[in-house]
Amino acid sequence: MEIPFHAHFDVLAVAAGLLVLYEMGIRRFADAYCPDDEEPVTGVQRGLFYAGVITLVVVSVWPIHDIAQGRLFLFHMIEHTALALIVPPLLLAGTPWWLMRVLVNPIMPAVKFLTRPLIALVLFNSWLAFIHVPAVVELMITNELFHFLAHAVLFATAIVMWWPVMDPIPDTHRLTPFGKMGYLFLQSLVPTIPASFMTLGSTPLYEVYQTFPRLWGIEVMTDQIVAGFILKIGGGFIIWGFITWIFFSWYAEEQKYEPGPHLVAQEPSSEGRH
Repeated sequence: MEIPFHAHFDVLAVAAGLLVLYEMGIRRFADAYCPDDEEPVTGVQRGLFYAGVITLVVVSVWPIHDIAQGRLFLFHMIEHTALALIVPPLLLAGTPWWLMRVLVNPIMPAVKFLTRPLIALVLFNSWLAFIHVPAVVELMITNELFHFLAHAVLFATAIVMWWPVMDPIPDTHRLTPFGKMGYLFLQSLVPTIPASFMTLGSTPLYEVYQTFPRLWGIEVMTDQIVAGFILKIGGGFIIWGFITWIFFSWYAEEQKYEPGPHLVAQEPSSEGRH
């Protein structure tokens, strides 16, 4: 069954705005705000930022978005997972710290408050739970404007949630590596609740999807169960990947300061004593 093409100009406008803001910000503010001993932006940073924008576009336009809107709930979950757990860390990692500071400086007090670890977790997970309530899902499917706004808030709260992990600027609260791992461990637990309702339920949670033509022969309950696994296992894989990366980065950093065997003081032998 074919999915009619639909050009999502709103998403393309957001993506274009992000790229323009990024490139113009680097060119306009680098001389004034980038330290003289630092490169304004590295190739890796630019690559990460562009990868984030491309991912945002891919999951938010035809065909993924259109399948999520009118065929399969599991594509809805793919979209949510990317917007919450893939795009934000890519954009944060790809933005030079000095540019991020310029961008958020006008609202720095609010940023410092919202990115406190506990507040960030509560904000993100409260919205994540809210947009998986059956009535809200139905409203998102039937109202394109609400769907766009719901995704915008999901993305914004995800930026807030990832902020303590990515440390984009030195001005806000910073977690130790152990604190980051504990923070992400807590984040990995919360999505278990909505995922459990999807995977363990015996009846469809989202009645609106029963009214859509089935794609590729995937039944409603199979669709719902796979969506639950994407939320829990797919999201967990991403988060635990970050935990692993933080651990080994921490370990490698600690090893730099461990004295090597040749630096350990040797006790003089008895032959050398007088």
